[in-house]
Amino acid sequence: MGPAISLRKVEESAPALVSLYKSAGASLREHGLDGARAAVYLVIDYSGSMRPYYRDGSVQALADRVLGLSAHLDDDGRVPTVFFSTDVDAVTDIALDRHRGRVDEIVAGLGHMGRTSYHLAMDAVIDHYLDSGSTAPALVVFQTDGGPVNKLAAERYLCKAAKLPLFWQFIGFGDPESKQFDYLRKLDELAVPARRPVDNAGFFHAGDDPRAVPDERLYDRLVGEFPAWLAAARTSGIVA
Repeated sequence: MGPAISLRKVEESAPALVSLYKSAGASLREHGLDGARAAVYLVIDYSGSMRPYYRDGSVQALADRVLGLSAHLDDDGRVPTVFFSTDVDAVTDIALDRHRGRVDEIVAGLGHMGRTSYHLAMDAVIDHYLDSGSTAPALVVFQTDGGPVNKLAAERYLCKAAKLPLFWQFIGFGDPESKQFDYLRKLDELAVPARRPVDNAGFFHAGDDPRAVPDERLYDRLVGEFPAWLAAARTSGIVA
């Protein structure tokens, strides 16, 4: 089985994403995921400290890269996207044929940039997934530039979501030395099976200039832990 959306269709609907699509395909092959099917979600931090990353195009660049990946895994050509800060600011989607400038377009309709509250965004993804009626595995790319205001709630939601076919790949923007990311490293290592039936999360840091991370490296990190989770989730009956 080949990619969910063909190269020709990507060339027609989103020519600017062709090289990302090819890089994503190479990474999926390398990780044994060629022909795999999965829903792909994108969760984006809309807290006040994220302002520079919206301004310099880092957020749009991440959305484009996630779309390039999603085209291999899911055939509907769109990525459900959650923007969050203190609350959930928007639940929308970014589509192959309307990706250019889409982040600015969404953000223009949002209000005040708040604080960082992971668990409500996680809840929005869980609801969307359950409402979709899908039983396919899902890869959730969860971008943030810091730890959550409510650490216990985020931990509780991650453990609760471990029984669902959802894998959470956290990606940090900002200073890699910041203590803000200690929490995400800890979240990545929550005990199995004491706290959750399978390891359903990964974390990597994209640094101060996320756009400078080469596409190949970014895709390797986005999908690197997905195959191990998929195998464990199948063994546990979480994924059919």
